[in-house]
Amino acid sequence: MSVGSGPPTAATVAYLLLGSNMGDRADLLSAARSRLTAKAGEIVAASAIYETAAWGREDQPAYLNQALAVQTQLSAEDLLAVCLTTEQAAGRERQERWGSRTLDVDILLFGTEIIATPDLAVPHPRLAERRFALVPLAEIAGALVHPQLNETIDALLARCPDVLPVRLWAKE
Repeated sequence: MSVGSGPPTAATVAYLLLGSNMGDRADLLSAARSRLTAKAGEIVAASAIYETAAWGREDQPAYLNQALAVQTQLSAEDLLAVCLTTEQAAGRERQERWGSRTLDVDILLFGTEIIATPDLAVPHPRLAERRFALVPLAEIAGALVHPQLNETIDALLARCPDVLPVRLWAKE
Protein backbone atom coordinates (compact mmCIF):
# COMPACT_ATOMS: atom_id res chain seq x y z
CA MET A 1 0.00 0.00 0.00
CA SER A 2 3.03 2.28 -0.05
CA VAL A 3 2.64 5.37 -2.21
CA GLY A 4 6.23 6.61 -2.26
CA SER A 5 9.59 4.96 -2.36
CA GLY A 6 10.74 2.38 0.15
CA PRO A 7 9.10 -0.59 1.81
CA PRO A 8 5.86 -0.31 3.78
CA THR A 9 6.25 0.62 7.41
CA ALA A 10 4.66 -1.14 10.38
CA ALA A 11 1.03 -0.18 10.96
CA THR A 12 0.59 3.17 12.68
CA VAL A 13 -2.58 4.89 13.82
CA ALA A 14 -2.67 8.38 12.37
CA TYR A 15 -5.23 10.96 13.44
CA LEU A 16 -6.55 13.17 10.66
CA LEU A 17 -8.89 16.15 10.60
CA LEU A 18 -11.19 16.68 7.65
CA GLY A 19 -12.69 20.10 7.04
CA SER A 20 -14.86 21.73 4.38
CA ASN A 21 -16.69 25.03 4.06
CA MET A 22 -17.46 25.18 0.33
CA GLY A 23 -19.92 23.23 -1.79
CA ASP A 24 -21.73 20.21 -0.39
CA ARG A 25 -19.60 19.96 2.73
CA ALA A 26 -21.00 16.63 3.94
CA ASP A 27 -20.58 14.95 0.54
CA LEU A 28 -17.00 16.24 0.33
CA LEU A 29 -16.20 14.72 3.74
CA SER A 30 -17.82 11.44 2.70
CA ALA A 31 -15.82 11.29 -0.53
CA ALA A 32 -12.65 12.06 1.41
CA ARG A 33 -13.33 9.19 3.83
CA SER A 34 -13.80 6.81 0.89
CA ARG A 35 -10.62 7.95 -0.82
CA LEU A 36 -8.59 7.76 2.39
CA THR A 37 -9.86 4.22 3.03
CA ALA A 38 -8.82 3.20 -0.48
CA LYS A 39 -5.41 4.90 -0.44
CA ALA A 40 -4.24 5.21 3.18
CA GLY A 41 -5.68 2.39 5.25
CA GLU A 42 -8.57 1.38 7.46
CA ILE A 43 -10.55 4.04 9.32
CA VAL A 44 -10.69 2.52 12.81
CA ALA A 45 -12.57 5.42 14.44
CA ALA A 46 -14.48 8.45 13.21
CA SER A 47 -15.93 11.29 15.24
CA ALA A 48 -19.30 12.80 14.67
CA ILE A 49 -19.37 15.71 12.25
CA TYR A 50 -19.20 19.15 13.84
CA GLU A 51 -20.07 22.53 12.44
CA THR A 52 -17.43 25.03 13.42
CA ALA A 53 -16.76 28.71 13.01
CA ALA A 54 -13.93 29.58 10.64
CA TRP A 55 -10.60 30.03 12.45
CA GLY A 56 -8.00 32.57 11.40
CA ARG A 57 -10.33 34.36 8.98
CA GLU A 58 -13.79 34.52 10.47
CA ASP A 59 -15.44 36.26 7.48
CA GLN A 60 -16.25 33.01 5.69
CA PRO A 61 -18.83 30.21 5.89
CA ALA A 62 -18.81 27.71 8.75
CA TYR A 63 -16.87 24.48 8.36
CA LEU A 64 -17.86 20.89 8.81
CA ASN A 65 -15.06 19.03 10.61
CA GLN A 66 -14.50 15.39 11.46
CA ALA A 67 -11.60 13.54 13.08
CA LEU A 68 -10.52 10.12 11.85
CA ALA A 69 -8.20 7.48 13.23
CA VAL A 70 -6.61 5.67 10.29
CA GLN A 71 -4.54 2.53 10.69
CA THR A 72 -1.96 2.86 7.96
CA GLN A 73 1.20 1.20 6.75
CA LEU A 74 2.25 4.37 4.95
CA SER A 75 5.04 6.57 6.20
CA ALA A 76 3.97 10.00 7.43
CA GLU A 77 5.33 11.55 4.24
CA ASP A 78 3.38 9.12 2.06
CA LEU A 79 0.25 9.75 4.11
CA LEU A 80 0.72 13.49 3.56
CA ALA A 81 0.89 12.83 -0.20
CA VAL A 82 -2.42 10.92 0.01
CA CYS A 83 -3.98 13.78 2.01
CA LEU A 84 -2.87 16.32 -0.60
CA THR A 85 -4.16 14.27 -3.54
CA THR A 86 -7.45 13.77 -1.66
CA GLU A 87 -7.74 17.55 -1.33
CA GLN A 88 -6.95 18.02 -5.02
CA ALA A 89 -9.56 15.41 -6.01
CA ALA A 90 -12.13 17.52 -4.13
CA GLY A 91 -11.16 20.62 -6.13
CA ARG A 92 -9.00 22.24 -3.43
CA GLU A 93 -7.16 25.34 -4.60
CA ARG A 94 -4.62 26.94 -2.28
CA GLN A 95 -5.17 30.64 -2.83
CA GLU A 96 -4.87 32.20 0.60
CA ARG A 97 -3.89 31.13 4.09
CA TRP A 98 -6.90 30.16 6.19
CA GLY A 99 -9.20 30.84 3.24
CA SER A 100 -12.34 28.92 2.28
CA ARG A 101 -11.78 25.45 0.90
CA THR A 102 -13.64 22.52 -0.55
CA LEU A 103 -11.55 20.13 1.53
CA ASP A 104 -8.72 20.26 4.03
CA VAL A 105 -7.08 17.08 5.34
CA ASP A 106 -4.59 17.63 8.15
CA ILE A 107 -2.42 15.07 9.90
CA LEU A 108 -2.89 15.87 13.58
CA LEU A 109 -0.87 12.99 15.02
CA PHE A 110 1.07 10.09 13.54
CA GLY A 111 1.42 7.49 16.26
CA THR A 112 3.79 8.98 18.82
CA GLU A 113 6.15 10.38 16.20
CA ILE A 114 7.46 13.90 16.25
CA ILE A 115 8.26 15.06 12.72
CA ALA A 116 9.69 18.40 11.66
CA THR A 117 10.55 18.70 7.99
CA PRO A 118 10.02 21.58 5.55
CA ASP A 119 6.86 19.82 4.29
CA LEU A 120 5.44 18.23 7.42
CA ALA A 121 5.09 19.07 11.11
CA VAL A 122 3.57 16.40 13.36
CA PRO A 123 1.99 16.73 15.84
CA HIS A 124 0.10 19.52 14.11
CA PRO A 125 1.77 22.66 15.48
CA ARG A 126 -1.47 24.49 16.35
CA LEU A 127 -3.53 21.53 17.55
CA ALA A 128 -3.66 22.73 21.19
CA GLU A 129 -4.97 26.15 20.04
CA ARG A 130 -7.87 24.93 17.93
CA ARG A 131 -11.14 23.85 19.49
CA PHE A 132 -12.46 22.76 16.05
CA ALA A 133 -9.74 20.09 15.96
CA LEU A 134 -9.68 19.16 19.64
CA VAL A 135 -13.43 18.54 20.07
CA PRO A 136 -13.72 15.83 17.39
CA LEU A 137 -10.31 14.39 18.27
CA ALA A 138 -11.26 14.18 21.96
CA GLU A 139 -14.38 12.25 20.98
CA ILE A 140 -12.32 9.41 19.48
CA ALA A 141 -9.03 9.73 21.39
CA GLY A 142 -9.52 11.85 24.51
CA ALA A 143 -7.09 9.80 26.61
CA LEU A 144 -4.37 9.91 23.96
CA VAL A 145 -1.25 11.76 25.13
CA HIS A 146 0.17 14.48 22.88
CA PRO A 147 3.78 13.35 22.27
CA GLN A 148 5.30 16.83 22.70
CA LEU A 149 3.07 18.45 25.30
CA ASN A 150 2.70 15.28 27.43
CA GLU A 151 -0.96 16.03 28.12
CA THR A 152 -4.05 14.15 27.05
CA ILE A 153 -6.23 15.48 24.28
CA ASP A 154 -9.00 15.91 26.90
CA ALA A 155 -6.67 18.08 29.03
CA LEU A 156 -5.66 20.17 26.02
CA LEU A 157 -9.33 20.70 25.17
CA ALA A 158 -10.12 21.73 28.76
CA ARG A 159 -7.55 24.54 28.62
CA CYS A 160 -7.88 25.47 24.93
CA PRO A 161 -7.87 29.27 24.54
CA ASP A 162 -10.05 29.14 21.40
CA VAL A 163 -13.63 30.22 22.18
CA LEU A 164 -15.09 29.87 18.68
CA PRO A 165 -18.25 27.72 18.63
CA VAL A 166 -18.09 24.01 17.80
CA ARG A 167 -21.46 22.24 17.67
CA LEU A 168 -22.63 18.80 16.71
CA TRP A 169 -23.91 18.95 13.15
CA ALA A 170 -27.18 17.47 12.08
CA LYS A 171 -27.89 17.20 8.36
CA GLU A 172 -30.66 19.63 7.59
